[in-house]
Amino acid sequence: MSTRQFSVDGDVALVTGSSSGIGKAIAERFADDGVDVVVCSRAQENVDPVAAEINDSDRPGRALAVECDVTDRDAVDALVEATVEEFGGLDVLVNNAGASFMADFDDISPNGWQTIIDINVTGTYHCTHAAAEYLKDGGGSVINLASVAGQDGSPLMSPYGAAKAAVINFTTSLSNEWAGDDVRVNCIAPGYVATPGVESQMGVSADAIDREEVARRIGTVDEIADVAQFLSSPASSYVVGETITVRGVPQIGEDLEV
Repeated sequence: MSTRQFSVDGDVALVTGSSSGIGKAIAERFADDGVDVVVCSRAQENVDPVAAEINDSDRPGRALAVECDVTDRDAVDALVEATVEEFGGLDVLVNNAGASFMADFDDISPNGWQTIIDINVTGTYHCTHAAAEYLKDGGGSVINLASVAGQDGSPLMSPYGAAKAAVINFTTSLSNEWAGDDVRVNCIAPGYVATPGVESQMGVSADAIDREEVARRIGTVDEIADVAQFLSSPASSYVVGETITVRGVPQIGEDLEV
């Protein structure tokens, strides 16, 4: 049985929010597969080490680090231009940049609400809109990162849940529009994942997670990268406009009162 259909070798990918966590894992996975990847974050010093580690390794893909605030359209335009100038095109866009905080809804200021919407929703719009011309040149793939918070709701994180719900709907809408341009748009909705942020809040390290264990409710960044690789590869050629939920064992009936 051939596994070549799962390879994205030869493509160029742009991964936002890739200084750590899920974005970094996806960028490294692409480079492992021979993809040239642009990694970006709001601070150059945070993303330079990611590119350096990829370029100093034996991975066949190369990396370029670019500072970019996805809420700044001029910065996003410059990011896409740098990608095309360095690697000659753009085939895969991963909209991973995001932000959240925890607070009672009554305590959320207009600025706090707007900040989360701007990063998660408007940032996804900016990057996708700016990259459209290149993604449509030969057919490409867009992978949006949402969350189970956008599917099930998220007490104490209402702006984040609302923003991720918008990303899921945006995925469905745009996938229909861009299918005629041979661009596939899909979405990943992770549950709890052992990122540095989650580890600091919950005390769960990725090293403590057994990937072979089915009965668990927290995953690793590599497991999200697995799905991103699938969605950007020819193996998912018939997957369009879908949101793939990656959260381990579902919670069924646990919140029901008898």
